[in-house]
Amino acid sequence: MVTTWDRKESKPGRLPLILLGVFAATGFVALLFVGDLARYQEAAMVGESKAALRDVNDLQQFDQALKQYPANRILKLVALAREEAASLDAAMRKLAEDAEPASLTKPVNLAAAGRSDLDALRRDLKTAESNVAAVKSRSEALIKTRRDELEKSARALGVESATVARFMAAVDEQHAEIAAFAAKALSARAEYLGAWEKSAAVLVREFGSYKVTNGQFIFRLQPMADSYNAASVAMAAATKRIADLEEELGALQQAQFRRWKSFVGS
Repeated sequence: MVTTWDRKESKPGRLPLILLGVFAATGFVALLFVGDLARYQEAAMVGESKAALRDVNDLQQFDQALKQYPANRILKLVALAREEAASLDAAMRKLAEDAEPASLTKPVNLAAAGRSDLDALRRDLKTAESNVAAVKSRSEALIKTRRDELEKSARALGVESATVARFMAAVDEQHAEIAAFAAKALSARAEYLGAWEKSAAVLVREFGSYKVTNGQFIFRLQPMADSYNAASVAMAAATKRIADLEEELGALQQAQFRRWKSFVGS
């Protein structure tokens, strides 16, 4: 037989349930407070960022301003992107340089070159052409790796997810521009190497039958002269294109600077 006391004891205690509800409500309120505090802090950082970059008009001033606010996480994000862009540019340039045999970095006097020298030059040029073509896929893989690393670093700063999303969208634009520029630079270099190889091929084919007068090649047959001249013109055009790309790089960096100022101001 169950007594009244036994029935009371067999029911779950109400006090623990009440305490559990109190703790849950307190935790919820705390989470709301922490969330509001984080948003308030981020809004304050955005204000400070805008003030820091208000009178900044060039890349040098920009980089100096980023260093003056080491605790501002918004500016830290932009500094990460700036550092990553510079590092990526250096890494991609090295990929392109490493694709070419060291012999091609030395001046080549075609007028004084012997047959074996010309044959060796052609081999090196063909190797460089092949390697430069492979650099594009390596560059794309490098960009993908750097993007993943940059996103991890951005999230580690503790900014809001929405800010990280906006940041990564800007990074993706920057990476797309870098990849497009790298493709154009590689294409121009490949054109230069290809034209150089064609000029060397003409000299190999006509070796022993052409003369050099005042640094100019004189061929027996006009078609050979035309082929050599066409290759020389192509080399000059590729050289100019490479030089123009350096100016284009400056314009690209300015566009990226404006994008990051806009990111801070939005």
